[in-house]
Amino acid sequence: MNNEAEQKQLSRWRLILGRSAEQQLSSYTEGAGVGLTAEEQIMDEALAALYDETTDQPGSPEGRVAGLGKSAPRLAKWLGDIRSFFPEDVVSVIQNDAIERKGLKQLLFEPEVLGKVKPDIQLVGTLLSLKGRMPEQTKETARILVKAVVEELAKRLESDIRRAVTGALNRRQHSPLPSVSGMDWKRTIQRNLKHYDTERQKLIPEKFYFFDRARKSKEWTVILDIDQSGSMADSVIWASVVGSIFASIPALSTRVVVFDTEVVDLTEQCANDPVDMLFGIQLGGGTDIHKSVAYCEQFIEEPKKTIFILISDLIEGGNQSALIRRMREMRESGVKTLGLLALSDSGQPCYDERLAKILTRDGTPCFACTPGLLPVIVEGALKGADLFELAKRAGVKMY
Repeated sequence: MNNEAEQKQLSRWRLILGRSAEQQLSSYTEGAGVGLTAEEQIMDEALAALYDETTDQPGSPEGRVAGLGKSAPRLAKWLGDIRSFFPEDVVSVIQNDAIERKGLKQLLFEPEVLGKVKPDIQLVGTLLSLKGRMPEQTKETARILVKAVVEELAKRLESDIRRAVTGALNRRQHSPLPSVSGMDWKRTIQRNLKHYDTERQKLIPEKFYFFDRARKSKEWTVILDIDQSGSMADSVIWASVVGSIFASIPALSTRVVVFDTEVVDLTEQCANDPVDMLFGIQLGGGTDIHKSVAYCEQFIEEPKKTIFILISDLIEGGNQSALIRRMREMRESGVKTLGLLALSDSGQPCYDERLAKILTRDGTPCFACTPGLLPVIVEGALKGADLFELAKRAGVKMY
């Protein structure tokens, strides 16, 4: 089949009928198969997640049905993909089918059922991606579940992040002003060991040492620029928690920005309540990374005292060459730049390999990062460490 219009029509039938129709449709191409473009392949995967057969019986009379097993792809990614490639009226139909076919009708529409579900990060991603379809009577229950997950994640990270930040900023910087909360106990003990009274078995300090905490208010700026496309659901949730912890540390001036094709500044919501921030996020849609990076530049007052963390799969729908140039100029000005392709506990990131390699070559290390490793990376950035070497020692695969 050489006619372009006929090929396009055949591709559409392939998307409609699914993978099971591949062999039959190939008869129209003399066995060459139905070639789908990269975008059509993503569309096909999104549709297959809901409609393709999941049994071992290709000829099942039920046709294209969906499974409820753990192997089914996550709804957050499905809806992110369909929002990118289908018009709003079609998205609405697929959302309704997702609710019906994936067993989510009771979950979303009956608070008593939702209340019995064990909350986890995957559930939060699903609830956030479908929050626009959630009735009022269920929203409060959903919020309670999201809050429980956020608090659990914060417990895992908060002490490590605080210790990393304060440890990096307080090293060798002392003040003559006395403050019990600012006492440098280690230095005070070390410098006064010679004054140990062996008879009374007590250390009698001649001089006390204090950290200069007054000078640390808003000493560094940390900017989190977060891709809110559906495939980044886990990373968005973790990033929200991390952002709220950064915002609670007086030494840091923290900005939290999310983007798809538009840019939304959620700094205030993140500082007040990360749950509010999460409910302000719309998972899915296109991506304009360059637009968000350009927006974030306004918050850079002292480049050498700024950390810019881009959390994205780098699948750019905007001006890629301008993005590369802007990131390079930002780094050359003194900003410490990082590209986190994923911020999650497990799984390999799906990302634009070419762009990741270009940014890494230009001095912005791009890698997937577990939440537990992030405090180490941030501490290294604050201390001026070589982030490439730091990531290498931590066993992180650079892209």
